[in-house]
Amino acid sequence: MPKEITLAKFAGFCYGVKRAVETVKKLKAENPDKNIYVLGELIHNTQVIEELSALGIKTLNELPQKGNGICVVRSHGESPEVFKKIEESGFEVYDLTCPDVKKVQQKAIELAKDGYYVVIVGKSEHPEVVAIKANALQYSQKVIVATTPEQLKPYEKELKEHKKIGVVVQTTQMISTLNDIIQFLTPLSKELHIANTICQSTAMRQSEAKELAKDSDLMIVAGSKKSANTTHLAEVLKDITKTIHIETEKELDNYKDLIESSQKISITAGASTPDNVIAKVIEQIRVSP
Repeated sequence: MPKEITLAKFAGFCYGVKRAVETVKKLKAENPDKNIYVLGELIHNTQVIEELSALGIKTLNELPQKGNGICVVRSHGESPEVFKKIEESGFEVYDLTCPDVKKVQQKAIELAKDGYYVVIVGKSEHPEVVAIKANALQYSQKVIVATTPEQLKPYEKELKEHKKIGVVVQTTQMISTLNDIIQFLTPLSKELHIANTICQSTAMRQSEAKELAKDSDLMIVAGSKKSANTTHLAEVLKDITKTIHIETEKELDNYKDLIESSQKISITAGASTPDNVIAKVIEQIRVSP
């Protein structure tokens, strides 16, 4: 019997990533004689970074003391201090922070200004979260990051005494993670302000993939292992059905037996996974025995 292969509607580039990739390419095309740099990887996808590099768009892992040309701030955003450093280095700044990420930064700033103890639900080392925290810290030192109630335990007394707690969320986080944090904070707070800043694209992607997983023998999640939204997607689905997380179609060879024994296979992909990667995954499964 031929396999039933279903591709999720909300698979691949979200509008923030699409906007970032298209804009840097346009920027290079319009400024062929200028150096175009991106501070950090524009998106978490090796194939896209290599494609941009071939066009002459270079990735900077750290800022040089002296630079010339245009330095792009990627969709994850940066701290105000980094924006200042880019300008001081001599670069022109081109800000490509995702509009959804900007909203989280603004909300965190508002809460800090209004005297809330700010809790950022997210991974502390993720560049998006680093930037959100830095923006809030301009107005208050009462800012913490957590993905589990256990990480908040050391601050329990402090949070209880503060009474006003404000919550924002990394755009690619899972709703279940936010719910766990809210449950922990509710008894501690006299006033709890929750801004569910998980972006709509992430929420829809997770919701659709969960529905597909219920009726699938195997879920394949395509995308970088460094991508937060892609790894979260795989985590969510593993509780529902057999799930594999791959970066490219080449990794499918490691799961030959699993693919062969699965009749209904559904495919989804992270927000930074290009269409051509998804197409190659589908093609590879089609030709599998």
